[in-house]
Amino acid sequence: MERTRTRAGAAVFLMLILGHLGNALEVPLDPKVLEELAQPPTITQQSPKDYIIDPRESIVIHCEAKGKPHPSFSWTRNGTHFDIDQDPKVTMRPRSGTLVVDISGEKAETYEGVYQCTARNKHGAAVSNNIVIRQSRSPLWSKERNEPIRVQEGEALVLHCRPPAGLPPPIIFWMDVNFQRLPQSSRVFQALNGDLYFSNVLKEDSRNDYICYARFPHTQTIQQKQPITLLVLNHGSVEERKPTFLIPSGSSSSKMVLRGQVLELECITEGLPTPEVSWSKLSGEFPDKRTSIVTFQKILRIVNVSDADAGEYRCTAHNRLASIHHTIRVTVKAAPYWITTPRNLVLAPREKGQLICRASGTPKPTINWAMNGIPIENSPEDSNRKVEGDTIIFEEVQTGSSAVYQCNASNEYGYLLSNAFVNVLSETPRVLTPANQVYQVIRNNHALLDCSSFGSPIPKITWFKDSQSSTLEGDPYLLHENGTLEIYVVQALNSGKYICVARNTLGIAENHVYLEVKEPTRILKQPKYKVAQRNMNVVFECKVKHDPTLIPIMIWLKDNGELPDDERFLVDSDSLTITDVTENDAGTYTCIMNTTLDHDSASAELTVVEAAPTPAVIYEQPDPPTDLELTDMKPRSVQLTWIPGDEHKSPIHKFVIQYTDSLHDHGHWHNLTHVPGSKTTAHLELSPYVHYSFRVLALNAVGLSDPSNPSHMYKTNPAAPDENPSGVKGFGTEHDNLMILWKPLSGLQANGPGLQYKVMWRQKDVDKNWTSVTVANVSKFMVSGTPTFTPYEVKVQAINNNGIGPDPAVVTGHSGEDLPVQAPDSVQVLVLNSTLAEVHWEPVPLKTVRGHLKGYKVYYWRERSLHKHNPHRVEQQLLSFSGNKSHGMLPGLQPYSLYLFNVRVYNGKGEGPASSNLQFETPEGVPGPPSFLRITNSNLNNLTLEWGPPNDHNGHLTGYILKYQQVNNSNELGPIEELALPANKTSVTLPNLKYSTRYKFYFNAKTGQGAGPVITEEAVTIMDEAMPSRQADIATQGWFIGLMCAIALLILVLLIICFIKRNKGGKYPVKEKEDAHTDPEFQPMKEDDCTFGEYSDTEDHKPLKGSRTPSNGTVHRDSSDESLVDYGGGDGQFNEDGSFIGQYSGKSSIRETAEAHSPVNTTTMNSFV
Repeated sequence: MERTRTRAGAAVFLMLILGHLGNALEVPLDPKVLEELAQPPTITQQSPKDYIIDPRESIVIHCEAKGKPHPSFSWTRNGTHFDIDQDPKVTMRPRSGTLVVDISGEKAETYEGVYQCTARNKHGAAVSNNIVIRQSRSPLWSKERNEPIRVQEGEALVLHCRPPAGLPPPIIFWMDVNFQRLPQSSRVFQALNGDLYFSNVLKEDSRNDYICYARFPHTQTIQQKQPITLLVLNHGSVEERKPTFLIPSGSSSSKMVLRGQVLELECITEGLPTPEVSWSKLSGEFPDKRTSIVTFQKILRIVNVSDADAGEYRCTAHNRLASIHHTIRVTVKAAPYWITTPRNLVLAPREKGQLICRASGTPKPTINWAMNGIPIENSPEDSNRKVEGDTIIFEEVQTGSSAVYQCNASNEYGYLLSNAFVNVLSETPRVLTPANQVYQVIRNNHALLDCSSFGSPIPKITWFKDSQSSTLEGDPYLLHENGTLEIYVVQALNSGKYICVARNTLGIAENHVYLEVKEPTRILKQPKYKVAQRNMNVVFECKVKHDPTLIPIMIWLKDNGELPDDERFLVDSDSLTITDVTENDAGTYTCIMNTTLDHDSASAELTVVEAAPTPAVIYEQPDPPTDLELTDMKPRSVQLTWIPGDEHKSPIHKFVIQYTDSLHDHGHWHNLTHVPGSKTTAHLELSPYVHYSFRVLALNAVGLSDPSNPSHMYKTNPAAPDENPSGVKGFGTEHDNLMILWKPLSGLQANGPGLQYKVMWRQKDVDKNWTSVTVANVSKFMVSGTPTFTPYEVKVQAINNNGIGPDPAVVTGHSGEDLPVQAPDSVQVLVLNSTLAEVHWEPVPLKTVRGHLKGYKVYYWRERSLHKHNPHRVEQQLLSFSGNKSHGMLPGLQPYSLYLFNVRVYNGKGEGPASSNLQFETPEGVPGPPSFLRITNSNLNNLTLEWGPPNDHNGHLTGYILKYQQVNNSNELGPIEELALPANKTSVTLPNLKYSTRYKFYFNAKTGQGAGPVITEEAVTIMDEAMPSRQADIATQGWFIGLMCAIALLILVLLIICFIKRNKGGKYPVKEKEDAHTDPEFQPMKEDDCTFGEYSDTEDHKPLKGSRTPSNGTVHRDSSDESLVDYGGGDGQFNEDGSFIGQYSGKSSIRETAEAHSPVNTTTMNSFV
């Protein structure tokens, strides 16, 4: 039994209204607030900078703006005032600046020029971009007569297209007289300029219909060049040639491309055999996901070019005769692009603020400021305003100083223009979050309580709970900059009323919200694994506990899909019952309990086995029917009768009638119909042009009978088709074609010989007449040379030799898609917090999508950290937003970082051009955990700790927090000591600790936003080993070593004296004892007379004086207690300190032991301390 459990707590997603820049605040998005606030104009929509118009349609130049009061509009053309009232052909839409120019009866060239719109109210003036209006042009091909081109087989050839210059430039393609694309290969291909190149010509290249077509996309017109005739001659053997570059020429060349555009490098070669082309970059690798090599390896294409794409690229062409190279030096320039766009400021009187306008480009752009459309140097002076390059600084702004400022960043490749207003307002606080809002959260999840506010100056937010007077700060609460209160882990005691208070110098406002904490949903009794015999009943139980205030919904799934639509499956409140189970019922069954806030699920498997056989009556399948007879024969029907066979004790449930068609599908039987077992006749509906034979099968509880013998053949006459093909669709596979697809009719549906299909199409809402073609034995047809992504109406009609089918249904499809041509405009970003940003853009016009709008993609990447210790760059990330969206969220950002992003629209073909890269900075967040914490020096009463700074600073580190406490032997924790450490320290020594004690340390870093995650470590101070330490110290002193040597020397002297006295005839008392005791014990030696002491059984076994007892408490016996001199065979040695360390062996008559020790052993030396 497999079980999975997931819970989704109530996540209250916040739309963060306010974004801070110094002391400035953004105008709220709430329309109720906007209606009440005075606001300078803001341009909300404008036509593109380069606006190509269709001379057949009215000119519409967009200019929309908002403001309070609503702005008025004026225009300039070619730098001078454009008096709209003086031109009856020009009108301005009400409450709008959009111009509509009726060019009927006029030449469109009259209105070409540079237009600029100004939106103005009493608080300032905003201006649009310079909009260049140009008429689209699709000039006719100059008349020419093309003489046949004769060329020797194997030679290189170029067929020039040379289309007329249009605006925008035409799209070139080569086709034949039947509007079919000419086949291309690595030998024959079209260059970027539209010419058709042959690396070498073959005999089969001869034809008289090489036609170059030019499609002008703006006017959707297609023009063709006069056909070119090519004659390939063969005057003998063809010699092979080494490769040669046709485009570009020579061994090297250069190319300049603008940042963000498409780089296309072309290598066209000729030779025999056909050269193969490959590409490499000498100064690095090709950028992943942006590089493609197309047109049979002839063209290297890099989209969205960046500065890193500059360098040397090598094209290599080779055949079996030689290899040649061409190097292309690519330089990347850049039109201006935004680093920081100026943002609207709302300031209270006497507040400070600044407008920042930063752009980059190659060469570096020039920044120019204007106020209300007038260069700032010509505007009235303001002592509270100071311009410093790309920044305007405002000091103590005054009421009435609202204005709109324009920033223009330009270089030789283009310009950027941005409006930003400074609005000086005095507004009391207001809370924008709806009052009495209820938040429901599952216990142990986190909660976010919203308190969006607006005021000028910016209000300060505080929170209170129920009737408590203290503010909610610290664990478990976290107050975000935008006023949102976060509770990390919600418990039942957190339920209640919360009061949010917004306060500034002008007033106070408050709002009440409520938090309800719900119990999680849990499955108490899970379904269990079942093994059931076929035709038995099975019950899966699923008992659930949930919060009583939430409405639960129980769902059962089989193999992660819906339950079969079968009355045998009975779903109860806490169980699933399956009656009469079959083999098909085997699988995994999952019960899911859903509430509005969370859910829980559990699964179990059902295995179905065969039922055990039981003695029963023997039933058999019926015998086949007999005597089939056809009666009442008509063109489209016939009556079939038969005689049933033996039932074999099991009643017949039904008869199945089958047929075979010997004309179209001989030998294959198909089910035609069935009738109840009580009937022996069937009325059969037939199709024209079929040679029928019928047979009947009987079915009872055991199974089907064998088929009956076939009936006589019955032939129906042919007729016109009764139906048309199904599944008709129209779609494009390339940007200039339309594929019409259908499901062909079967032989039974054809109704007669000569089946064909009449395929018809026309451009929707443009063509009145249908274009048609008749085809046979196919299920698709390709229409070539269509305009890109244009709606077409298509239909397919069946035809045979006896007539045509019914009127076919009309289906709408589209010709092929092409990549979008316009990037999203008015791209902006709103940083909501340190890990979340919201991107807004103006959706592109649908006609520029050139396909089915799939959505928008936002590419974003972390350029670098704002902290010098974290400079690394992160790979590009992608978020897709389906549909015609105008905004999206970027989650999971890294705090305190610089991000770049752009927006692209995409369709079924792919992505369009990217918008200009914009930058934004995420604010500080809490830091990551310190990289390590270790104890480097552990002493009796102090410890030294070392640590490394966090890998992710996420801001400016303000310090570290060290907490520690004792841990006793029962793992109980003592009181916590806390120590604040500066950010520049990496180690600390803790004094006055208790010796031989375990301590637990808690360590984390902090920034201005708070403390980061904690890491822990444990260590023990060393135990008090002073005495052993002192002993070890004494043993290493020089005086001690000298004393030991003197004592050893004294013992040596005593031993020598004893040996001398023995040689003079002296006798030890122990010798007398030996005569009385055959196995004496080891005796201690007396130091005063050099004799061995008497042995006594009554005394304890004590060690030698000054020696140590062995660990087992006994003294080992030696084989003899005699002196060494008594045994000439003794093997005695003395240590360097004079102590005796050897063993000796006695005479052969004395028994030996393996543990014979010296009377003076080495441990004796330790007794003289």
